[in-house]
Amino acid sequence: MLEIQISQIKMNNTRLEILFEDNHLIAINKKSGDIIQGDKTGDKPLSEIVKLYIKKKYNKPGNVYLGTIHRIDRPTSGIIIFAKTSKALTRMNEKFRNNEITKTYWAIVKNMLPRKADNLQNYLIKDQRKNKSFVTKKENGKHAQLSYRLIKKLDNYYHYEIQPKTGRHHQIRVQLSYEGSPIKGDLKYGAQRSNKDASINLHARKIQFKHPVSKEDFEITAPPPREKIWDLTN
Repeated sequence: MLEIQISQIKMNNTRLEILFEDNHLIAINKKSGDIIQGDKTGDKPLSEIVKLYIKKKYNKPGNVYLGTIHRIDRPTSGIIIFAKTSKALTRMNEKFRNNEITKTYWAIVKNMLPRKADNLQNYLIKDQRKNKSFVTKKENGKHAQLSYRLIKKLDNYYHYEIQPKTGRHHQIRVQLSYEGSPIKGDLKYGAQRSNKDASINLHARKIQFKHPVSKEDFEITAPPPREKIWDLTN
């Protein structure tokens, strides 16, 4: 298993926390509020900041290639991986399609889930207009599956580890909410109050896969945000 070194770089008043980088991939610990690619808000996306970092670090002329392999929601923090070569992008996309990548999330919820550990299966349908997903009947939706386990009871919340088995829109958020345990700060899916910074306490904690070129086993772990509620999880 490759040992991962974390470094922090400041780019245009934005601090990049780089979890891993080689010739083919770069993994970033995304902050809540960062967007992966440009959208209607016009906010500078993380992909452009990473491109600027690569351009400056390696003194590259012209445009920098950077492929977006996957995404996590804007209010969510944690691991996001970009491809620095087209070969890596193609191979990583194939790994995601074939479920050859294991993703682990941390979530903080107000209400305890029915069991300490379990497997949840639902069928979800997405409302494009509201940018929100709902649990629906089998014949109307797409299958969504995840497993969870309780890590720790906090003062007023519960800390869970979650592994999605499918990659549906807002999957973890809607499935936990459906069980009566919305994620802290997630007003869209039933939380009673927002977090001050508009984040939700969902963190892409770990990702495991074989490197698309070297075939080496990888396990990349992202530290949670430096906030009081996350500090309680230590």
